[in-house]
Amino acid sequence: QVQLVESGGGLVQAGGSLRLSCTASGGTISGYGMGWFRRAPGKEREFVATITWTGGSTTYPDSVKGRFTISRDNAKNMVYLQMNSLKPEDTAVYYCARRASRWGSQNEYGYDYWGQGTQVTVSS
Repeated sequence: QVQLVESGGGLVQAGGSLRLSCTASGGTISGYGMGWFRRAPGKEREFVATITWTGGSTTYPDSVKGRFTISRDNAKNMVYLQMNSLKPEDTAVYYCARRASRWGSQNEYGYDYWGQGTQVTVSS
């Protein structure tokens, strides 16, 4: 059973940066696409970033493109989300997920393992 644990969340002022980490245990992320999603208060969970099994391809929604960067270190069994130029609307719980495929996806269906999430709060 793969367990994913997110870390690195916190409170930051608008314009600041945070780096989220996702550590996998009990299994590997090698050979699988990975993704980051977020859920803001009162809203549906939404896609933030995804990366293919080699890290060769990444995808972002327009809302974070150019500000967020997903990366991975398969040797360490970790995935990262570098978030720059943060805005108050980025406030949410951020989740890491492993996809049951080598490829990334913007759709949360098809991700078979999820972390518990880490809170990111951006103050104005």
